[in-house]
Amino acid sequence: MRLPKIVGVLATLGLVAGCASDIEKIRGVQPTGGTPFTQAMTEEYRQLVDSEVAENDWQDSNYFAREGLTSASGEIVLPEELGNWDLPPEQVDELSAARGRLMAAMDSGARDSNPKVAAHAQRSYACWVEETEELETDKAKACRDEFLKAMDELANKAVASAEPNKYIVLFDFDKSNINSAGQAVIEQVLADAGKTGLTNVHISATGHADRAGTEEYNMALSLRRADAVREALLKGGVAADAITVAGRGESEPAVPTADGVKEQANRRVEVILQ
Repeated sequence: MRLPKIVGVLATLGLVAGCASDIEKIRGVQPTGGTPFTQAMTEEYRQLVDSEVAENDWQDSNYFAREGLTSASGEIVLPEELGNWDLPPEQVDELSAARGRLMAAMDSGARDSNPKVAAHAQRSYACWVEETEELETDKAKACRDEFLKAMDELANKAVASAEPNKYIVLFDFDKSNINSAGQAVIEQVLADAGKTGLTNVHISATGHADRAGTEEYNMALSLRRADAVREALLKGGVAADAITVAGRGESEPAVPTADGVKEQANRRVEVILQ
């Protein structure tokens, strides 16, 4: 994980001592309150810490121990932000699309409807990211396979539990173009709209931005994102007068953050099919 370099033997010993403290805490902690998801996430991080300790990776062991302790306190820890990791450039697109898919599932209620599988998906994604940074190809592939299996299970169960006719298209930072994960959501909207006939639907697309940048810039960006979704729907055969767009800027974040914070869950267009 990207952290400042630690120079000197005493600093290194201090890091190991700090790691050991957090590692012992996560090994013995019992979740207090929270939700079934945060409780499941605590156990998933506990297992991830143990695997990193077995590799003598104290830096990442400490990091995941802290994530686990946060979960144990009842707070939701979001999936890994890729900017925090030193990843091979050729791997970033796939990992970014996977995070978008994971966030879409979480935003659609997976934490509540299937907490254990959602937690395992998030843990597997974290493992995939970490092993990719370490250039451990085989281990990264194993974590990726676990992630995809968990995501397929979430998708199979989402039909009965997800809020009907609501979809989330996520965007990359400071971008309004639709990426591969977002296109998959658009195609699902079109498929569902086609069941009743593309001429008999109404679709609203409401754009949002995270809190990095000014309010004025983010309002314009949120509208560009909504317009991008509109264009994709038009290309899919939806009539122009069946689509309405709006922008909310940074005013209605899915995940509340401080001003200036980048958060992918807030870089979104909410699509409602009626």
